[in-house]
Amino acid sequence: MDFELSVEQKAVRDAFARFADQRIAPQAAALDEARAFPRELFGELAALGLFGMRYPEEVGGSGMALTEFCLALEEIARGSMSLAGAAAMQSLMGTKFLHMLGNADIVERLFKPALAGEKIGAICMTEPNAGSDLGSIATVAKKVDGGYLLDGQKTWITSAPVADFFTVFARAGEEKKLTIFLVEKHFTGITVGREIHKMGVWALPTSEVAFSGCFVPDSHRLSKEEGDGEAHLRKTLAEIRIITGAMALGVARAALAEAVRYAGERKQFGKPIDRFQAIQMKLAEMATGLEAATHLVRYAAWLRDSGRPHHKEAAMCKLFATETAAGICDQAARVLASYGYAMEYPVQRYLRDVRFTLIGGGTSEILKLIIAKEVTS
Repeated sequence: MDFELSVEQKAVRDAFARFADQRIAPQAAALDEARAFPRELFGELAALGLFGMRYPEEVGGSGMALTEFCLALEEIARGSMSLAGAAAMQSLMGTKFLHMLGNADIVERLFKPALAGEKIGAICMTEPNAGSDLGSIATVAKKVDGGYLLDGQKTWITSAPVADFFTVFARAGEEKKLTIFLVEKHFTGITVGREIHKMGVWALPTSEVAFSGCFVPDSHRLSKEEGDGEAHLRKTLAEIRIITGAMALGVARAALAEAVRYAGERKQFGKPIDRFQAIQMKLAEMATGLEAATHLVRYAAWLRDSGRPHHKEAAMCKLFATETAAGICDQAARVLASYGYAMEYPVQRYLRDVRFTLIGGGTSEILKLIIAKEVTS
């Protein structure tokens, strides 16, 4: 494939790079320390059309490819991983199933306003005893007249404290298979619980969500048939992994840039430390890893955009990009030495935030099993 970006792709990248430099980066540290959802910047991303990039024009989107979206998300993550995480949730996981499966009322009342940033969506899959193991999801939906009663506990729900609606995976029907439901925050029986205090992405709220006899009308069963939820989810997982890889690239780029800047300014023994081979080798390894990860993410996105098989490559790019980014952030902190441990420098935030990408979309261990299955089948 040709890795040269098209004129349109460069325009998308440059637009969001300017936004990251001018609007996100100057506020990133303050947003992080305030631990508050970045509503103003979130709205500005909506105005830039980010949330609708992956959706067709007839529903308010711009119908762009995954490659363009990854370029935009990479730049946002370079400025703030918290904002990038919120944007990824809103642009894909939080709205995808409404577009795919929602009726006309849901599309008009919730999905389109979400693209405009007027409503916020979240997805509820993870449970206290069900993370990588989807088969352990225990939330149940019991059929009653006119709808379903949901009972169960979800955890690690991104954007839950600020969400207006939730896409919920629960077991329904005689075979108790995964089924997708849409729950609005005003429904009786839904409780957004305690916020989870995390190591990083402090401006991206995450909490528990509980359902206790929560009535969901038939119109809000997104699944066309009871039990089709897992099939729909697996169609989306590859895209989730690719965009997670793109976010990892963004924070890795920021860490490398800060290490290069510091190494050129910090002097020891009469010269900048970037003149010492020990530092040069670190920077060279970081830059090489970032370049390799960038190519792998773009290749996976290109496969997806071309309609080619891409599930193995999606797992590979997520595995390699996130692990490489974590290593780059660690090495950047080492270049800064004591200042890499100081809150006044951004490297400590990159080091904390990059771990966010190691979890979502499948842990590295799960991804290795997926890749191994593909190459041995």
